Amino acid sequence: MYKIGLKLILIGLLVTIGYEGYGQDSSGAITEKQYLSGTGKDDLVEWDFFCSEGRNSGKWTTIGVPSCWEQQGFGAYNYGQDPMDERAKEYGLYKHTFSVPKDWKEKEVKIVFEGVMTDAEVRINGELAGEVHQGAFYEFNYAITDLLKPDGQENLLEVRVDKVSSNESINYAERKADFWVFGGIFRPVYLEALPREHIDRVAIDAGANGEIRADLYLNAPNASDVNAHLYSMNGDLVQKLGDIELKKSSGIWSVHAQAEDIETWNPEQPNLYWLALAIEDQNGNVLHEIKERIGFRTVEVLEGDGIYVNGQRIKFKGVNRHSFYPTSGRTTSKELSIEHVQMMKDMNMNAVRMSHYPPDVHFLDVCDSLGLFVIDEVCTWHSPHLDTEVGEKIVKETVVRDVNHPSILLWANGNETGWNTELDEDYAIWDIQKREVIHPWNIFNKTNTLHYFQYHALANDGYAKEKILFPTEFLHGLYDGGHGAGLEDYWELMWDMPQSAGGFLWDFADEAVVRTDKNGKLDTDGNHAADGIVGPYGEKEASYYTIKEIWSPIYIEERTIREGFNGVFRVENRHHFTNLAECTLEAKWMRFGMVGSSEPSKVLFEESITFPDMAPGEKGKLSVDRPDGWQQADALHLTAIDPEGKEIYTWSYPVQSPAEYHQHRLDYGAEGKLTSTTSGKLIKVSTNEMDYSFSKENGLLVEVMKEGKLIPLKNGPILFDHDDKVDTLMVEATEDKVEITVRFEERDKTPEWTTHVELSSDIVKWTVYPNGLLDLWVEMKGEKRVKGFKGFTFSFPEKDVEGMKWLGDGPYRVWRNRMKGTRFQVWENDYNNTVTGETAYDYPEFKGFYSSLYWLEVVGRDNNGFTVYSHSPHLFMRMLTPEAPSEDQHGRVTVKFPEGDISFLKNIPAIGTKFQHSDTMGPHGKSENYFGNDDEPIVTKLTFKF
Repeated sequence: MYKIGLKLILIGLLVTIGYEGYGQDSSGAITEKQYLSGTGKDDLVEWDFFCSEGRNSGKWTTIGVPSCWEQQGFGAYNYGQDPMDERAKEYGLYKHTFSVPKDWKEKEVKIVFEGVMTDAEVRINGELAGEVHQGAFYEFNYAITDLLKPDGQENLLEVRVDKVSSNESINYAERKADFWVFGGIFRPVYLEALPREHIDRVAIDAGANGEIRADLYLNAPNASDVNAHLYSMNGDLVQKLGDIELKKSSGIWSVHAQAEDIETWNPEQPNLYWLALAIEDQNGNVLHEIKERIGFRTVEVLEGDGIYVNGQRIKFKGVNRHSFYPTSGRTTSKELSIEHVQMMKDMNMNAVRMSHYPPDVHFLDVCDSLGLFVIDEVCTWHSPHLDTEVGEKIVKETVVRDVNHPSILLWANGNETGWNTELDEDYAIWDIQKREVIHPWNIFNKTNTLHYFQYHALANDGYAKEKILFPTEFLHGLYDGGHGAGLEDYWELMWDMPQSAGGFLWDFADEAVVRTDKNGKLDTDGNHAADGIVGPYGEKEASYYTIKEIWSPIYIEERTIREGFNGVFRVENRHHFTNLAECTLEAKWMRFGMVGSSEPSKVLFEESITFPDMAPGEKGKLSVDRPDGWQQADALHLTAIDPEGKEIYTWSYPVQSPAEYHQHRLDYGAEGKLTSTTSGKLIKVSTNEMDYSFSKENGLLVEVMKEGKLIPLKNGPILFDHDDKVDTLMVEATEDKVEITVRFEERDKTPEWTTHVELSSDIVKWTVYPNGLLDLWVEMKGEKRVKGFKGFTFSFPEKDVEGMKWLGDGPYRVWRNRMKGTRFQVWENDYNNTVTGETAYDYPEFKGFYSSLYWLEVVGRDNNGFTVYSHSPHLFMRMLTPEAPSEDQHGRVTVKFPEGDISFLKNIPAIGTKFQHSDTMGPHGKSENYFGNDDEPIVTKLTFKF
């Protein structure tokens, strides 16, 4: 499981690029790195370990490093809101022996800890390396040259890690937060060897105009000059930076140079370079050379206006993200960072907030290289805030480590009232770029970063309306609520608001930890950590695709394809830096397989279209060819492709109405013999294979038998919110069909806003054909305003459902305020009982509402399923009833389902968030539906085939 050994890495240009321009061997003037631990969750090195309390405590054993010791079977699990006294005594002792290369005797050696939870006391060969470090998420180091044994002898590293800090403000900031808290050396540990005279660190500001400013922090009394070279990412020399302006002060040199013809950095084109800086003595000998990866970009926060990058005002499409993995806790890996950033980019996000602490450095590296804006944050949780003395150290450690990442645009001084305002000015001390500081969930400086506001707050009519509206958390995604649900309403208003800078969803992934003390159970601590767009292992929930569509940087205006379709689509370029002509559009006219057929979908016609020349923010039109016979296609799929060849989104448009689609696909003329009888309370209709029984009292389907085998569809159609009595029931039988018509009593449907009396009646009609097909016609009086459900339902035992196949929107279920993110085509889902964010994480969830139904094949467990065809447009199908999540105390993300098992509806409910009921989340979240017509009946026609 663990790897034992040391890894030696040369840090500098030696391994990647040459030394053009120097004319001498400077290989001894670089930085070397030797890992004492592994590099991440999948690469551990075994150390000796002693745990003081809980599981496997009171004895020396071994543990893999880096890791959270709970995940290695030690100590006790704690969520941040657990009582502190339960964990205050828990500490771990680590021992590890190592040696260093003999040629390091002329080097300056440091030991670097990327992250330790929480207080760390470090000894080398029995001697303290320095003061105890406090704070879990921050990189720290000690100079240990004088503590090492010479000539390659073995050295002893000892570390004591206290899970709970002796600094109470650290505990309030980190250990009493709303997330899992762990113990241990959870990030890598390594040695760093530098030349005796060296550059300790460098802070760089590379502007969009090519201007480079750098502060070099030196420990090099004999340094006389500095050289700078710019290299491409593959190591090719781009240019030697001449005419360097150099200002020297005690221990700090300030470099000013100009790069020419550079490509700027932004999330859409994350262009990066290597900047090599070398200090020389008066004879031109290289004393030390370092390289830093940089991106040229300029950030401006303009009061009363917005946040600008390279002169472009930005709408942040962001998410909050913790460093987390189920089996390893806070210990992650570069591979996981790549996976997470790729998923964010795939959702068309352009930003991420580091909630609520600085991430692994490799996550920031990936944000730089793949392209995401970053808010980097110091960890605090509500109040009281960090005390100033320890807070100053933490701010310094954060900024010094992360200062050169072009992805970082802003610093966040804590979270939700946890900020210490005495620290606000400290960021600029260490940040050469002087990036702005924000207070998440606060009106501070130039921004209003309110959290979890209701939709009406976007009126922005408060006393701080001149501030940039920049919510760092909104639409809290507990279970299946929030995230995509409500986003369309929020985003369309935010996009059009000049002073809205976008915002950040809460949050990226469910933090379900694998409990090593509970047989591997996935635990989200109730509803505290079930907040993700994806599951703990990256399982994609429905909101993933809703966000992908709503945040697409290419906006295509909604439209319907019918006979008069002219091929024109109105589009808007919502990129910030990409001309639309750099993207392409693939148009495919699709034909789908028939019901009961294994025939795959096929493309009838396709073309590749270049988007028109449209700068960011511009609107225009594009045209799709209409080939001969396009009307015979089932759907048009439009796929936008970005300049790198990746899908932005695929939109889908049915070409025919349901009635047109089925017109030549259903055969009512097949031969058969019909008989009908009335006996007692039943009306029985039989064909060659089928026997139907209907209630004589109300026309409900009572029983379906096929060749003597029961098909358990029954007890329908029951009309929702309907208690009218039957007025008449008629049976008409001919050789061609048997019709059973139920007419209900007329009732007063007078709207409350008028005194004109309107009487209406609802009608249900069954038609049985000789070949066994069964038509259902349901006619309901139209209503302008519908408060309940408009539709009807049947019973079908859940135990008999094995799966379903359908033509319609899918593969995910929908809510009224989360309709986007689906695609119209044939889908097939197996039964599951997933409760989103709580059990199984088997997506798509099976149970729920599905939109744009054309046909549905219900797969029965005992070959007792059936197929139903919809002839009516805009029909929703309800498949069973999802279980309610166990900890939704306020009922905001538990949606009320109507009675029955399989239903057909003209309207469906919305879903809320952890902090809001749906009706405060915008127009799509309202419980009432406005159909706009009470003169015409609402008709639903279905055909059943058994």
